[in-house]
Amino acid sequence: MNTQSDRPVLGITMGDPAGIGPEIIIKSLADPEIMNLCTPVVLGDIEILRKADPNSSVIQKLVVADELKCDLSNFPKGFLVCLSSLDPDVTELGYPTPDTGSAMETYINAGVDLALSGAIDALVTGPITKTGLKLAGSSFHGHTELIAHKTGTDNFAMMMAGPRLKVILTTIHIPLSQVPGRLSSREITRIINLTRDTLITRFGIKHPRLAVAGLNPHAGEQGMFGNEEADIILPAVIEAQEKGLDITGPYPPDTVFFHAVEGRFDAVICMYHDQGLIPFKLVHFRDGVNTTIGLPIIRTSVDHGTAYDIAWTGKADPTSMKEAIKMAAVQAVNQKKHGNSNGN
Repeated sequence: MNTQSDRPVLGITMGDPAGIGPEIIIKSLADPEIMNLCTPVVLGDIEILRKADPNSSVIQKLVVADELKCDLSNFPKGFLVCLSSLDPDVTELGYPTPDTGSAMETYINAGVDLALSGAIDALVTGPITKTGLKLAGSSFHGHTELIAHKTGTDNFAMMMAGPRLKVILTTIHIPLSQVPGRLSSREITRIINLTRDTLITRFGIKHPRLAVAGLNPHAGEQGMFGNEEADIILPAVIEAQEKGLDITGPYPPDTVFFHAVEGRFDAVICMYHDQGLIPFKLVHFRDGVNTTIGLPIIRTSVDHGTAYDIAWTGKADPTSMKEAIKMAAVQAVNQKKHGNSNGN
């Protein structure tokens, strides 16, 4: 068990108030293991959270404030920073509104500001929707783009991480038809280097073993099914090998994830969204964590959405939120050991 003096301070955003975010936060903080692991700073709405915590068993443990001006050196059990005053009835809607969209963006912006100032050691984000952000007039499609913009970061990537499998995406939210045209040796090299550095500084893996997935069936089968492997992917792998990285590939996508899950690789670099997310969620559907690598702050998140269909029914599973909190704490500790602010 950590002592109060060495517990990392973690900001936790509430996500969409109409979704399962409030419920999974309350359920997570009701777990003594989580409360002993960190000092949580919940960024949200007190009336919404009270509705998720009718007995106030969690909220009464938190110091409630309109902004984070409390002396963290006293290390109380945690904080609740109230950043919106929504009508609690939004929890019954089952969909986002301009008000909930604005609130969820406010929570994220406040969390990033706290992380950049050093008031918190890492940021854990609750689930939001692109629709909600759009309704609120936001120009961003989601957490990753918003946080990267706010931190002035160009060199970042999306990693999905669990105990048995970690995948990193070279391209993310684009149509499958556009993927081949977006791939380049330079971009794959960037992702390789970013992944390797992050595994060392934030995950504590001294000598990362990386695999690179091919784009085409059978990794192109010597050009029979495509030339991207030979022309684009392999040159990036060779360049990394020449620099001393433990990296191999491109591997056929239908086998590389099996070997990673079996422990042969620490991470798999994928060419497109579903190539990485399908095997990852098959293995880590409940306990997977989304973490943005390359940022000057640590950011982890649940790997699921707002789940409006079960929101406010008591059925939401907090496992991914708990794992996101645990991973943020681990990254914060490892980063302090390396004395590195951005994992690069």
